[in-house]
Amino acid sequence: MDIRALQKCGKVNVCPVFHEWEYEIALSIHNQRPVLYLFAYPAPLLSPLIWRMEESSTILLVAFLVICCASQVRSEASNHRYKAGDPVPCYSNKVGPYHNPSETYSYYDLPFCLPEHVKEKKESLGEVLNGDRLASAPYKIDFLVEKDAELACKKKLKKEEVSQFRTALAQDYYIQMYFDDMPVWAFIGQVDRPYLAEKNDYKYLLFTHMVFEFLYNKEHVIEITARIDQSFVIDLTEDKEVDVEFTYTVKWRETNIPFEKRIEKYYSSPTPHQLRIHWFAVMNSCLTVLILLGCLVMFYVRVIKKDINKYANDKELLDNQEETGWKNIHGDVFRYPKHQSLFAAVVGSGTQLFILTVSIIMLGLVGVFYPYCRGTLLTALVVVYAITSGIAGYTAVSLYFQLEGTNWVRNLLLTGYLFCGPLLLTFCFLNTVAITYRATAALPLGTILVLFSIWMLVASPLLFLGGITAKNSKSEFQAPCHTTKCPKVIPPQRWYRGILPQMAVAGILPFGVIYVELYYLFVSVWGLRAYTIYAILFIVFIILVIVTAFVNVALTYFQLAAEDHEWWWRYTVFLPMF
Repeated sequence: MDIRALQKCGKVNVCPVFHEWEYEIALSIHNQRPVLYLFAYPAPLLSPLIWRMEESSTILLVAFLVICCASQVRSEASNHRYKAGDPVPCYSNKVGPYHNPSETYSYYDLPFCLPEHVKEKKESLGEVLNGDRLASAPYKIDFLVEKDAELACKKKLKKEEVSQFRTALAQDYYIQMYFDDMPVWAFIGQVDRPYLAEKNDYKYLLFTHMVFEFLYNKEHVIEITARIDQSFVIDLTEDKEVDVEFTYTVKWRETNIPFEKRIEKYYSSPTPHQLRIHWFAVMNSCLTVLILLGCLVMFYVRVIKKDINKYANDKELLDNQEETGWKNIHGDVFRYPKHQSLFAAVVGSGTQLFILTVSIIMLGLVGVFYPYCRGTLLTALVVVYAITSGIAGYTAVSLYFQLEGTNWVRNLLLTGYLFCGPLLLTFCFLNTVAITYRATAALPLGTILVLFSIWMLVASPLLFLGGITAKNSKSEFQAPCHTTKCPKVIPPQRWYRGILPQMAVAGILPFGVIYVELYYLFVSVWGLRAYTIYAILFIVFIILVIVTAFVNVALTYFQLAAEDHEWWWRYTVFLPMF
């Protein structure tokens, strides 16, 4: 079918993507469904290549991406069935200081025993982003086979290796391992610090024996606990070569816990005291919302009542009165802001990030994320950000055309780079630092190429698709009143009406609503505790949105009442201040 024939049907809108490219996009109506046609002309002699994407196919594509994101969430029971004597997968992951969990290194960066064949586990995108580096552990675990003081290996530590262990002991290093996809943690040793003793008198003790206790239900591993036997230690205080024997014990006990509930152990169930703190914060936030709502309602009722009484007076007296406040600038309120393209890009990117936040919280509510699932949250962030790029493109271009912009392609590019550009610069700096220190946070080249491919092949096309859709359905901005040709001069403002004091107010009030939950979120991000109370987080997020809206309405009104009609950018700055 020729594209000109489609144009003659009267049910198609054709939009050239770039004039110098031989590509055209057509939007038609087929069986009461919108159909998208992509025409590619690689050469004059080649017939057009038509890709047809119906609305249902688009929904299936999005659903497929979400399912791919969630497919790694729950372990299938069929993949975790063992017979007596079958090997149980055992992987060492990483080591790092307990008080700085974001600083992690590969397990074998410390001179632990190496197995005969070190096999690195193939990791998913989320696992690599999470800093996981799984490799074969030096322990051999067989299903239902108990072992007592089994020798893992013998090793002669050199002076440099002793010094390396001593440095790790001084920083309270811990190790993380995975057995049958269940994480365990243990300290590598301890520092004996006598009271009032000097640093030279400290003793550095390395643990050499681990006890693994497994719970099983029929053919499934249900739970694992790793603990240290402190009676097996090696003194590494002196700089000398030391012979070390690493041993381990394996115990098995039967339990009635079903396989489907084995992950519940890792849900850090808050204590009743902690729950009271959360709910007290929620009630405090609700009280803040009610106070703000009451103040706004009382204020606006008083203003409206005053205006009604004023216009109810004698008409001649009304004509002699001069308009003041926001009524005096009614012809300038809807004057377009400066830098329309940047403004539209900010609104588009902000809308995308808002949808991203809501989507992640909703996925947490339905149980997609469970504690210590390797990289599921980061995978979801990447996938959801990519598939919501079309929202950013549509919102930005739609607003840009309403502001009478013309160069919509540049606006789309600005929207795409507005968030990804600073993020890329930050990533390059942090990744360089991580590579310098050989931390597991450093992303390999392959992962960087995967992220770049997702951005180029998924996020960018959806961004342009959203922009093209907005261009085809563009509408004019219809202001409720006429905008004057010459803007009024803004009178001098008091210091507290400046942008910095108002930004502080716009940030303090929403922060007061979420500071308790924010504390627990930071504990989960920077600490070793997982955040699992997504229901309370969702409630607090809704309250945060309401408070932010109330604060912005109030501040914008006060600005207009002071006859300052340049509210567009300030309103946009107020919104993200929380």
